[in-house]
Amino acid sequence: MDTSTDLTENFGTLYHPKSALVFYQTVTGNPDCYVESFDMDKHGNLINAHPLTLREASALAKSLTIESTDKKPFLKSDGVIDSHILQVDPMHDGIVIWYSKAQLRNLLFIEKLGIPNGKANLPPLLWIANRNRISVYALNTGNRPTEKTPLYHAPFFNVNSDGAVCMGTVDVNIKKTASLEEFTTAWENYFFNSYFSHLMPSHNPINGNLVSIFKKLIHTDKPFPKEKLIKTNRTLKNVLR
Repeated sequence: MDTSTDLTENFGTLYHPKSALVFYQTVTGNPDCYVESFDMDKHGNLINAHPLTLREASALAKSLTIESTDKKPFLKSDGVIDSHILQVDPMHDGIVIWYSKAQLRNLLFIEKLGIPNGKANLPPLLWIANRNRISVYALNTGNRPTEKTPLYHAPFFNVNSDGAVCMGTVDVNIKKTASLEEFTTAWENYFFNSYFSHLMPSHNPINGNLVSIFKKLIHTDKPFPKEKLIKTNRTLKNVLR
């Protein structure tokens, strides 16, 4: 049986090899250098060897140019990093892990669910996001999580059992120059300003009926019933990068 699994969809932006450079140098007191450029076929084989052209050299120089200092670096904090930030990696599409305390948020539901739109109290949440995707878990405590803090399934529609959020047709556009604060705020706004529509297949995120619970919470001051949360087999340590 073939047990191989295609993991490429989890890699974020993929870069495919297009060409390669080989540098030659003479073995002399004053070494001279020569650069040869190779194209690559779809199998990664080197083909079409030729001296590096001026156009290719210009493209290489452009790709290696360090960004000007007046361009905001990705995920740089606007000031002192807030204690709700747990991990930041600005490389490529970035990764940020943060948590939010129990809060009152406005929620939107499609009409078919029969839940009125409005504000409801939510449990503390743990967020994991890059520029393209976001996952969310629930926490059973308002304290800053540690590596041993257990993660619970997020009590929302449109969230898979692994925490991955189905954003549907939402046009997510996180700028490559977003500050850390802009990044986390933008993702929370994308999440809460989109319409919750359905449970994911074979996954009920709580002990009980999610529709009934939100009907009882909307337009009230009732806290979210944490006893309804279901623990996952993960802790914060399992999701740290």
